[in-house]
Amino acid sequence: MVQVNGDIKGMVVRLIVTGRVQGVWFRASTRAEALRLGLLGRVKNLANGAVEVIAEGDDRPIEQLILWANKGPLMAEVRDVRVEYLSDTPSYQTFEVIH
Repeated sequence: MVQVNGDIKGMVVRLIVTGRVQGVWFRASTRAEALRLGLLGRVKNLANGAVEVIAEGDDRPIEQLILWANKGPLMAEVRDVRVEYLSDTPSYQTFEVIH
């Protein structure tokens, strides 16, 4: 359990998504999915061609985001999603795309 702004949240995860995930609306689609699920965090492109997602929230929505990330948006070709469970991360007010 993680405390965020006085609220207890289920977990915080870091996803590294590889494959054809840049230039295919992956970040914007991840943000839309995370907001739909009620999650906080961020998503950004990495220099190596992967996408990094930090998400915090209740267990079930986090699990749903992980499942979604394995497919991604229509144009994406996800090869792998590495999941790391974090014990400490900055608190977010929303889910944002980092440019």
